[in-house]
Amino acid sequence: MTNEKETKEEPFATVVRALEEDIVLGRLHPRERLIEEELAERFAVSRHALRLAIVELDRMGLVERFPNKGAMIRAFSASDVEQLYSLREILETTAASQILFPVEEPDIDDLKEIQAHHDKAVETDDLVGVFRRNHEFHRKLFSLCRNHYLASAIETYSQRAHGIRFMVLADKVERSKARDQHHQMIRALECQDGEALVELCKNHLPASKLAYLRTYGKIVN
Repeated sequence: MTNEKETKEEPFATVVRALEEDIVLGRLHPRERLIEEELAERFAVSRHALRLAIVELDRMGLVERFPNKGAMIRAFSASDVEQLYSLREILETTAASQILFPVEEPDIDDLKEIQAHHDKAVETDDLVGVFRRNHEFHRKLFSLCRNHYLASAIETYSQRAHGIRFMVLADKVERSKARDQHHQMIRALECQDGEALVELCKNHLPASKLAYLRTYGKIVN
């Protein structure tokens, strides 16, 4: 059953969500142009709704718009990638370090429930499910720092990395590794091991960065 919010968001939210997934899953590639005529036909939406969706994707850092030239999937230089992931490491490890112990049992139960869905998605190669449940897991985890400004900043820059993470999402070994790291994070929360949690959050980030740079031949020394 479609709820009232979802109904109000159509068709704008559907276009944003679908194109976001196309970018994350590597169906759309860096510097690939978004052809309005093709997208309008695909989604059966007006040009106005489509352009609103593209503006939102630009805001999220997933596409670039050029005057009189339309829009294309954002490509990242090596410097862009290094700077973005450096910032993400600062934000996410800071949030992890600010989580107060003991963490309340309902919060840990929520993480376990989300992770159960992520586990199933990994097991069944449901890439959309892996992406969505991974995002949900980290949103819940970093909300535990009780600093909504920090959590919001993490959300913003995590979105900006969507166009980078597709290489890891497509790799079954990396998906399993990320799943295992999630379970280790939950155990660190249960054991009240803040240092281990911070280290896990730090080590969770580089795989997507390095895979993107390797693929596009832009590894920096």
